Amino acid sequence: MPEANVVFAHGQMTGIKIEEIMKDFIEEKTNVLVCTTILESGIDIPNANTIIVENADRMGLATLYQIRGRVGRSDRQAYAYITYKKDKMLTEVADKRLKAIKEFTEFGSGFKIAMRDLEIRGAGSLLGEIQSGHLEQVGYDTYCNLLDEVVKEMKGIKTTPEIDVQIDLNVTSYIPDSYIEDSSQKIEIYQNIALCRNEQDIQNVIDEIIDRFGNMPEELENLLDIARIKYLAKAQNIVKIASRKTAVVFTYNSNNDFNLDISQLVKKYGNRIKFSAGIKPMLTLETGTTNEKELLHQVTDFLSKNCQEGRS
Repeated sequence: MPEANVVFAHGQMTGIKIEEIMKDFIEEKTNVLVCTTILESGIDIPNANTIIVENADRMGLATLYQIRGRVGRSDRQAYAYITYKKDKMLTEVADKRLKAIKEFTEFGSGFKIAMRDLEIRGAGSLLGEIQSGHLEQVGYDTYCNLLDEVVKEMKGIKTTPEIDVQIDLNVTSYIPDSYIEDSSQKIEIYQNIALCRNEQDIQNVIDEIIDRFGNMPEELENLLDIARIKYLAKAQNIVKIASRKTAVVFTYNSNNDFNLDISQLVKKYGNRIKFSAGIKPMLTLETGTTNEKELLHQVTDFLSKNCQEGRS
């Protein structure tokens, strides 16, 4: 390549020498820069449009993300080649890093990269001697919730256990292998759905799924509907929602948590609604259908509208 004017830079050089090399490169007096990972320091080179990273499996995720960001700093098309030796057996961690850097390519991916890096490496223990951890099984948000509970307990602050709503509806709800093949990505989506606490959370997850994987199959749509039902039920102290032939039974946590106006519900639903008193009161709603979509719609509608209107 006779037209290539190659220079190199590394951390053993003096700051003045590195500055001279980078200045020549920026001013296009040279056009090929060979260097170590010092490039990740954030030097802005608008005219650089191609970067080749060698032995990328040996680098951390944050480093790879920073290095990749050294190109594409202007309006010209940029290319980043993240490489490793042919036929090399990658470690599990290295494989996860490379998949993550390939997955998160859109603008503003820094936070997602940081979260994935944290899950891969572990966050460590703030309250004990262990300084390494593994968050993959529970996810970063769940880890923070658990940590928050422990901190409050140590401070003597009383916490109310969160109600665990059991959903047992006759609907098919899961992520098909044909839609998401990678098991780690599938676990990530399951975790995101489980962490939904309101409608905005649901919509954010829907947008992310469609953006990454395309239009959702019916089974996944059902799963998101169940997540919506779960947070609506939790807000009303319902501990279980179960199918019973063509009816749905709502079981409340205790008598103290049941404060609905039964007369209003009977007026609205007639003989479709039944009330059973007890330590854990139950409402039975006759849906008259076994169709999955219609069943989910009726349950969601009952929770979001009628229970609120029926409060005394």
